[in-house]
Amino acid sequence: MNDKISRLQEIIDESHRIVFFGGAGVSTESGIPDFRSQDGLYRQEWKYPPETIISRSFFDRNPKEFYRFYRKKLIIKDVKPNITHYKLAELEAAGKLSAVVTQNIDGLHQLAGSKTVYELHGSTLRNFCMKCKKSYDIDFIAASENSQDTLPRCGCGGLVKPDVVLYEESLNDDVINGAVDAIANADTLIIGGTSLIVYPAAGLIRYFRGNNIVLINKTATTADANADLVIHDSLGKVFEQIKVN
Repeated sequence: MNDKISRLQEIIDESHRIVFFGGAGVSTESGIPDFRSQDGLYRQEWKYPPETIISRSFFDRNPKEFYRFYRKKLIIKDVKPNITHYKLAELEAAGKLSAVVTQNIDGLHQLAGSKTVYELHGSTLRNFCMKCKKSYDIDFIAASENSQDTLPRCGCGGLVKPDVVLYEESLNDDVINGAVDAIANADTLIIGGTSLIVYPAAGLIRYFRGNNIVLINKTATTADANADLVIHDSLGKVFEQIKVN
């Protein structure tokens, strides 16, 4: 493993336009559960499958059950960035990393100090009225549990929706274009904490034309064979050994 860490350090030292493409594994060390892990959302007992509950058609049809699930499982309070988030922010500040492309919706990259972050699936921190477009924060959604109908209602009466991409919804074009441009112009692509099975997000890595693909994940992925360096370990253990020069 030491040889692989040394090789990763060399790649980072030689790179100037790194893009980090991350998934749920980036935030699990901050206490946010992985959707597909043994203890993740997809293993819980609910009246409906989680994939159904967090779909747009279910949101429109049964918003009360959607928000019951959303508040309990997707609003995670008092979480803080971990070593991976902070190290990526350091790499950006040092002029080594040009962008973070994330499938996560927790906002922890920005909280750690990252500036250029493409949130493919949106963010729980942003919410908007579907009628008048007024913005609301995450606390407003959490507190709506105590409202008369348990739904987050705007002052205009409209339903407030999280700025999260639900199943059956399209990804934001501006976010996708920014992510594709960053990946296409990167000299190194570091893929971390993702199984690369969620599309269309996982398909974005095919735009990479640079020198090195590094894959860091606890378990094997379908992209391992195409990577120049594969490390099967937790991101925190890897990044805590990386020095930012």
